[in-house]
Amino acid sequence: MKQYDYLIVGAGLYGAVFAQEAKKAGKKCLVIDKRSHIAGNIYTEPVEGINVHRYGAHIFHTNNKAVWQYVNQFAEFNRYTNSPVANYHGEIYNLPFNMNTFNKMWGVVTPAEAKAKIEEQKKEAGITDPQNLEEQAISLVGTDIYEKLIKGYTGKQWGRPCTELPAFIIKRLPVRFTYDDNYFNALYQGIPNGGYTAMVEKMVDGTEVRLNVDYLADRENLNALAEKVVYTGPVDAYFGYKLGALQYRSVRFETEVLDTDNYQGNAVVNYTDAETPYTRIIEHKHFEFGTQPKTVISREYSAEWKKGDEPYYPVNDEKNGALYAEYKKLADAEPDVIFGGRLGEYKYYDMDKVIEVALDVAAKELK
Repeated sequence: MKQYDYLIVGAGLYGAVFAQEAKKAGKKCLVIDKRSHIAGNIYTEPVEGINVHRYGAHIFHTNNKAVWQYVNQFAEFNRYTNSPVANYHGEIYNLPFNMNTFNKMWGVVTPAEAKAKIEEQKKEAGITDPQNLEEQAISLVGTDIYEKLIKGYTGKQWGRPCTELPAFIIKRLPVRFTYDDNYFNALYQGIPNGGYTAMVEKMVDGTEVRLNVDYLADRENLNALAEKVVYTGPVDAYFGYKLGALQYRSVRFETEVLDTDNYQGNAVVNYTDAETPYTRIIEHKHFEFGTQPKTVISREYSAEWKKGDEPYYPVNDEKNGALYAEYKKLADAEPDVIFGGRLGEYKYYDMDKVIEVALDVAAKELK
């Protein structure tokens, strides 16, 4: 008889949701994580009384009412609205691209004038069937905005020129012909008061959690503890990279405490020129409307992932998609392992989607 019904590898959002649902179903789980903390990449830690998003900004947004009600069991959310700004050599523009952006860029005032300007630039560029990210971006917002606000930023983010990136990456970019600067078209949006770590703590409350445990280094002994495994780590690492490594983008953070109460006036400022080495600066206190005497900022540097780094964004191009499909066949052949989450499924998931999928999987598994 094994000690646990489920061994959950990873104390991030997917693992925490599964643990919560399994506990409600009367199952006994052990949650392990190789890091020294729970909450995965949404981990927040207090610095100078400010909840710092250690692995980059995480803003919860969803149109799924059931998911929104679910997370509100574990935290009260504030009314934070994501309205980043772009800094191009000291010129400040609104993101997402909206009438404020178009007015600053071209002096246009009406949506009709903005559309005409974009159409004119698209025609000049001669793009009818966009084949790459550059062409797709120009066809959406014109040459000026592409050159100033997309080209340098995207090149830094992905480590390759826009002409070498697939068009679909930019298709999710919001473009608005209104003065609305809310980045997400989501009905529900906010940040949990007190940070994400406190929210995840409530989700795993009553479940045994062990930290600083590397599953892949001690797989045999850990598997012996439970009937089934819920694995949220990288799928290629699980199989010892035997088909080759999937590609990710990684991010490096430089975080510092500053002796000022307000550094940049906004939670997120993107640096869109190619010369500035970082992609953006996060000022954490603005996520929770902080009034602390000091502030904490993080500069984000995008980097090519290599083994040993934290994988952040799957590079969902054709080549990696084909490789993942092969790993998925291997994963499906593991009868007692559930692969889940951004790394386990090699998908660019937003937080709400991770929760939705984990709830669906748990409902089928625990019925």
